[in-house]
Amino acid sequence: MAYEVTIGIPVYNVAKYIRMTMDSALAQTSQGIEFLVVDDCGTDGSIDIVREYQQRHPRGKDIRILTQPCNMGIGAARNRMMAEAQGKFFYSLDADDCIAENAIELLYDAAMKHRAELVYGSYDRVKMDEDGRVTETESCHYPLRMFSEPDAYAEYAYNVGVQGMNWNYLIATDIVRRNGLKVAEVGHGYGEDFTFTIDLPTYADRVVLLPDITYHYYIRSTDRHRQKKVLSREHMARALKAIDEKKRRDELRERPYYSKRMAALMLIDCSFACEMLGRRRQFDKPFSNEEIRRTMWHPMSLREIVSSKPGRMANLLYWFIGILPPSLCVLALGLMLRRYGVKNK
Repeated sequence: MAYEVTIGIPVYNVAKYIRMTMDSALAQTSQGIEFLVVDDCGTDGSIDIVREYQQRHPRGKDIRILTQPCNMGIGAARNRMMAEAQGKFFYSLDADDCIAENAIELLYDAAMKHRAELVYGSYDRVKMDEDGRVTETESCHYPLRMFSEPDAYAEYAYNVGVQGMNWNYLIATDIVRRNGLKVAEVGHGYGEDFTFTIDLPTYADRVVLLPDITYHYYIRSTDRHRQKKVLSREHMARALKAIDEKKRRDELRERPYYSKRMAALMLIDCSFACEMLGRRRQFDKPFSNEEIRRTMWHPMSLREIVSSKPGRMANLLYWFIGILPPSLCVLALGLMLRRYGVKNK
């Protein structure tokens, strides 16, 4: 069967939430949707719940389950979904969130009307306490905007801030496959999504932003990554390597958004450096001062930074921190940690 859209859902130990997610996906007003679920080898019976839907739901024939050879993490799951999606467009939905019943209809109609390659919906951030009660809801609305000229969306996105999450946008599967786009397979908890979304604006010219709330993102009181007693040095190293590869895209140097894009990448690296410092004792092998400083290397020269107007001050700050001796670099990062309320451990 030919599908217009594939909704990809990675599943790993989400038995508490997967029914809510599947109900919202299967309630879509649009037809022609493939529901592609990746079983990442969890242990709580989540995938058995999905199989129930596959067998009993009226749209069960459109549910396809892929099983990973072992638990490989969210990055590998997203890559497999994008590689095997049968829809002309791909949409990612996390297995503990839900979407509005007309989400795909709104996004797909906008893609058809404007011949768009990429369509973003707006979303809610829903905070919940340990008992599952909603404590706060914040709506994040995009303005209604259409972009059709080369570099126009990238200039806009890097100026206002690129969406970091890898969900709630419809992307042409042809864009993904033609450019070999992949999420870095980093490991659990180190911003795999950023390694994909940070460069999306450089690949799509025809883009639509919608003010309609199409996604409900649930933030629960337990943050599994930050509560881990031991953090993985290997996973952090993979994340740093993935961002370094983005920083080395020299073919973008002449683009009008290059310096703003670089400031965005350096902000990610700065957050990683602060993590390496602020939670140093939690890593299975702590990072040295020199290794932390190396994270802050800047691919732009001082002359390039000074001569570029967009992002100049941010790039100057990151460049300066990166050329300091290791001990002073770590001192500067420590001041930033205290400024933003993160304490050394």
